[in-house]
Amino acid sequence: MDIDVLGPLGVRVNGVAVMPTAPKPRKVLALLALHVDRVLPVGLLIEELWGQRPPRSARTTLQTYILQLRELIGAALQAGAARSAELEPASPDRVSVSAKDVLVTAPGGYLLRGGGGSSDVQKFERLAGMGYRAMDAEDFAGAARLLREALSLWSGSALADVQTGAQLEMEVRRLEETRLCALYQRIEADLRLGRHRELLGELTVLVSRYRTHENLHGQFMLALHRSGRRGEALSVYQRLRQALVRDLGLEPSAGLRRLQRAILETSEAPAPAARVLRPEALAGASRDRLVRVD
Repeated sequence: MDIDVLGPLGVRVNGVAVMPTAPKPRKVLALLALHVDRVLPVGLLIEELWGQRPPRSARTTLQTYILQLRELIGAALQAGAARSAELEPASPDRVSVSAKDVLVTAPGGYLLRGGGGSSDVQKFERLAGMGYRAMDAEDFAGAARLLREALSLWSGSALADVQTGAQLEMEVRRLEETRLCALYQRIEADLRLGRHRELLGELTVLVSRYRTHENLHGQFMLALHRSGRRGEALSVYQRLRQALVRDLGLEPSAGLRRLQRAILETSEAPAPAARVLRPEALAGASRDRLVRVD
């Protein structure tokens, strides 16, 4: 089974798409796909579908959605088996897999078996982790390459075509923060490699989208200053400060204030600290200062 969630939802069995059109079965599939090879409790699925006030028929209706998904999986398995039979003769040792073997009823919930297939989330996390380790080792070229490859797996917002409830919305926010962390570190690596001019266009868009994200604004200031645009770098700081005070009642962080003073006092911008900002640090320390404007 191949699973894509870093953009529109995509689930394929034997290369055949398994995609319900109705919103609620699609929600169930999305949540199962995000927790592939793990038992998902019935209560969590019900909360995703109906919130805190589910109907009396919630469990029965959920079972209906599971049945619909199994029908789609079964059709995909049959199509895959037919294709394999055309390519090679049937073997007596070949194990037949049913839809119930893929979407399993487990004690207290359901489990979607990945069967060793691909997952764009798992690949993203693996590449991003390698990129962070390269940053730790000051291999900035390797870090930039790995993080760029990780970010290329995204084809839009996570689960872009799924109507999200409370559980899926939380997962989407988590994924978006891991994406933002990888993006920040990739830009940091590019700055270390002297690619400040190449970053200006990208950072212009990013600071407009994340208008109170201090790390991205700091990188934009640094790129502008290193490109000989000192006045614009200071203007970026002023706009950020105004947004922070207006929207959050906060002053810029000490690190950003130091960067502003350095730009004011010298024509040479200081090199950024080669620190790796992990997703958990971004989610904890900086969450209150992340405001995206679409």
